[in-house]
Amino acid sequence: MALASLAILLAVAGYAVLCAVQPFAPCRKCTGMGVRLTRRQKVKVCRRCRGQRYRLRTGRRLLNTGRNIHHAGTRRPRHHDTDPEVTPWP
Repeated sequence: MALASLAILLAVAGYAVLCAVQPFAPCRKCTGMGVRLTRRQKVKVCRRCRGQRYRLRTGRRLLNTGRNIHHAGTRRPRHHDTDPEVTPWP
């Protein structure tokens, strides 16, 4: 039981390091080419990566969202945040 928990913890830590070091991965839809072939052999720009050939990893997206939420919750209020005419809550 402890060995399985340690293995899961190491896998999650390894993925977190990978997301920090290399936040982008090749697009899975177009296999990193930026374009896809349609059924009629027509070349189209990949919709998922928009032709950029890379996508943001899921772990990095979660990290960025967590940072944004933390930053929004701990920032100092600005003038328009405390103005009763602008702020919808008391």
